[in-house]
Amino acid sequence: MHLIDFELRGEHITLDALLKATGLSPSGGAAKALVAAGGVQVDGRDELRKSCKIRAGQVVAVAGSRIKVIAAPTAPASPLTPS
Repeated sequence: MHLIDFELRGEHITLDALLKATGLSPSGGAAKALVAAGGVQVDGRDELRKSCKIRAGQVVAVAGSRIKVIAAPTAPASPLTPS
């Protein structure tokens, strides 16, 4: 099984965009067709919603690959300089 860690920048990514961004689908249209055909699972359950919101902590499985969605590290706050 091919394992992919995907660093999420923001609150969520749509399922079809995730499949395209990880290279598991050559295009957004192909990703939508794959989801509609029942070829994708989210957290162990079949997912048929193409624009389902995927958030950090979720796992997406498709065609022998697993994508673990992780939160992007936050940048440390810069200290304020005294005036």
